[in-house]
Amino acid sequence: MAAGNKIKARHTLLFFLFFIILSATALAGNFTTAVDELISTHPGRSGAYVLEKGEESLLARGWLAGQAETGIDVQYFIWSTDNIGTLAAEALLSAAERGVVVRVLVDDLLIDADNDIILALAAHPNAHIRIYNPKHSVGTSTFDRIINIFTDFRGVNQRMHDKSFIVDGQIAIIGGRNMADEYFDYDHHYNFRDRDVLLIGPVATDIKNNFESFWQSDLSVPVETLLEKQLAKLSKKRIAEVYQNLHAYAQNPENYEPQVRRMVDNIPGKIPQLLKDLVWEDVRFICDTPGKNPGDKGLGGGGATTDQLIEAVKAARKRVTIQSPYLVMPEGGFELFKSLTDRGVTVRINTNSLASTDNLKAFSGYSKQRKKLLDSGIEIYEFRPDSIRKKQLIDRYDRLEKLSPVFSIHAKTMVIDGETLCIGTFNFDPRSANLNTEIGVIIKNKKIARQVEHQIRIDMQPGNSWNAKDIPDPHASLKKRLMLKFWKLMPMTPLL
Repeated sequence: MAAGNKIKARHTLLFFLFFIILSATALAGNFTTAVDELISTHPGRSGAYVLEKGEESLLARGWLAGQAETGIDVQYFIWSTDNIGTLAAEALLSAAERGVVVRVLVDDLLIDADNDIILALAAHPNAHIRIYNPKHSVGTSTFDRIINIFTDFRGVNQRMHDKSFIVDGQIAIIGGRNMADEYFDYDHHYNFRDRDVLLIGPVATDIKNNFESFWQSDLSVPVETLLEKQLAKLSKKRIAEVYQNLHAYAQNPENYEPQVRRMVDNIPGKIPQLLKDLVWEDVRFICDTPGKNPGDKGLGGGGATTDQLIEAVKAARKRVTIQSPYLVMPEGGFELFKSLTDRGVTVRINTNSLASTDNLKAFSGYSKQRKKLLDSGIEIYEFRPDSIRKKQLIDRYDRLEKLSPVFSIHAKTMVIDGETLCIGTFNFDPRSANLNTEIGVIIKNKKIARQVEHQIRIDMQPGNSWNAKDIPDPHASLKKRLMLKFWKLMPMTPLL
């Protein structure tokens, strides 16, 4: 890890730990009672609060982790250990040490963790870690990885894209953010414009039940099974050393900054307002089953989330507003949206430009479809890497401004007729439609729907996005433009 990243990781770790300690001290004993009272005053309904800012979403997770009394269940597609992932590991260890049962389920494709740390954490009696569909990384040799690709190509590409953080089975956060710096505005060079939603009440129970189905699935394998040989060599002394190193790293006082201290001091005062701003509604949770679909249709097959989102789109009467990092129409997608525009429904989509995208392969698929999408009557706005939204959405932008970090869309959101909000992990591409498991919520409430639609419309404005009709590709670097030409030659649309 580079020195700059180490310093950044220390700052973030200390910020998170100090936040948990402060929250636990200030609010201890009130959490369960407050949650029960909130739920009981809104029978049959769930509370929802949209988290537009990365740092706000981080604080919400921190506060919840500090208040957990019985259990924390976390499910992620990406878990990085350079910054946020390390802070999360230490925080979950601290929760386990105070008696909270912690369960962590991570997809195997992009997990980045030292085997000793994973096994040491899983060795704690209150901590349990499982890996979903382990065909790439954890406990898989290079030879086995190659064999998997050739013998089970669909299986290798079927990933768990779910992202959920559940506390005591009563409160959950779902949305686009993974456990890595760039999802919480803590990367110095590249950050995502993302969106989560905090949920409380019956819908949290639904999310918990979905987590349980994945946890019990044969596709989810305990790390002790995957790393059996390494586990046999892991001594109690080494486990204690891992714990000590994590805590010492987080408690080093020289890494506390005055600005971080001030932010933490202000947290307790923000929580009551957040709870007051909750919108109470009949929130519908949508999810896929482990494995997505039977797999008998190769790289196709659809899924429950795909079907339910299609039905929501079909019901549109006036307008559909979408924000998605990737825009590659799967089979039937063109026909669906063309049927909307033909009957006068306005369709506006905000996606990444070539200059802002983090995924050239996905952009190549969009680039090949762009003209057809525009010709079908869809309005498309491509996000600028230098969007002025950075100043509005990144609370610590004054510290990052000199580095001019790229800002890129990662939010997965749809608003229908200004009254129905769909928010979750689903990208508008074939991979989300057919291969990756996804989750989300559908909320029919004008207040929250128009609140989010307003935010997306701001993201579409000229200072934040280019009109796709103008083909903004020349704003990207020559290297990106040349690489795009290469990827456009590859026949890989079903995998995008």
